[in-house]
Amino acid sequence: MRVLVLGGTAEARALAVALDAAGIVFESSLAGRVSRPRLPVGPVRIGGFGGADGLARYVADARVTHIVDATHPFAAGMSANAVRAGCATGVPVLRLSRPGWGGRPDAASWRWVPTLPAMRATAERLGRRPFISSGRQTLGAFASWTDRAALVRVVERLEVAPPDRWTVIEDRGPYTLDGELELLRAHDVDVVLTKDSGGSYTSAKLDAAGRLGIPVVVLSRPPTLPGAAEVTSVGACVERLLAAGAEH
Repeated sequence: MRVLVLGGTAEARALAVALDAAGIVFESSLAGRVSRPRLPVGPVRIGGFGGADGLARYVADARVTHIVDATHPFAAGMSANAVRAGCATGVPVLRLSRPGWGGRPDAASWRWVPTLPAMRATAERLGRRPFISSGRQTLGAFASWTDRAALVRVVERLEVAPPDRWTVIEDRGPYTLDGELELLRAHDVDVVLTKDSGGSYTSAKLDAAGRLGIPVVVLSRPPTLPGAAEVTSVGACVERLLAAGAEH
């Protein structure tokens, strides 16, 4: 068995630890979009594959027996490439996807939206001092907010200068409730924008918004693609791989 882990997430790093402990041969792959990524244990490659065809060639050349897509829940392009490469090579694909935030008790009070334009329109009706925490790749959807004192949090420096009234913070989780409360109060935030990323690294902003009575707008996840078997925990992923190895 040789597993290719498409990573870049906390779950992918935890999976690398578990695979190493189980004695499963694996390699982690990072897209290379972050200049200072948190590296998993074990062998790591950094950089793209050149689309689905390039990934399929790599899988065949490296004699990969299983692909685990442990990328971010909103990395739809990479997930699609993984499925297409799996179909082309006959290699099974597991999708390790952290549970979303929809099961939280407060999720029913949020405004759920299917697209970025819908997120922008909904937020415009709710406030004028938004906290945009949906990732730097979404910021183009809000570029027209030149008149709003937006607070933006990103992992790395923006490549394009933001509007003058925006405050941009470079930081990465995990975050605490006390820290998020202080942040929202300091910037007088009146609406929070986020993706349904799930997990605990960035969920404190949701707790803080609820504590302060600030409305939350959430971008819904893209659906899991046919052709990938979904698991929602590292343990379940390792169990599936071990069972597949035992069959051979």
